[in-house]
Amino acid sequence: MANLFPEAVADSWEVAGQDGQESGADEVTFGRSWRFDFETGEFVMTPTGKIAPADEIAAWKVWCEKAIRTPRYRHVIYSRAYGQEFEELIGQGYSRAVQESEIRRIATETLMVDPRTLSVDGFVFVWREDGCRFTCRVKNVREDELIVEGSVT
Repeated sequence: MANLFPEAVADSWEVAGQDGQESGADEVTFGRSWRFDFETGEFVMTPTGKIAPADEIAAWKVWCEKAIRTPRYRHVIYSRAYGQEFEELIGQGYSRAVQESEIRRIATETLMVDPRTLSVDGFVFVWREDGCRFTCRVKNVREDELIVEGSVT
């Protein structure tokens, strides 16, 4: 009778890397997606009228932009870990220093949910009467960088 619990199962999950060493599930997978133009709010179309595909890096960039623009818990299609929680920050009487610290924390937590993201830093804040606009530098595990813009109103 076949053994339902083979002893070598743990070894079978590991895959040999290019240099012969084993690499586990810690490797990050970059998937593909569709190109999206955030200025127009529309998918980018090919000349034949199809939605243009995005390569692995462009797909990660779209994910970052979309995550920083999407309020957390608002859309049931997204997991509870997706999106940001900026909505209740402005108008609470916090000082600008506290608000900037919270924006930095929330944006970092939002973007670091994705295992492709390595770091979030380089925040720049611009305050206006209606709220705050910010930019930050996001780096992925392949060392590609992106400047993400966001706003808190």
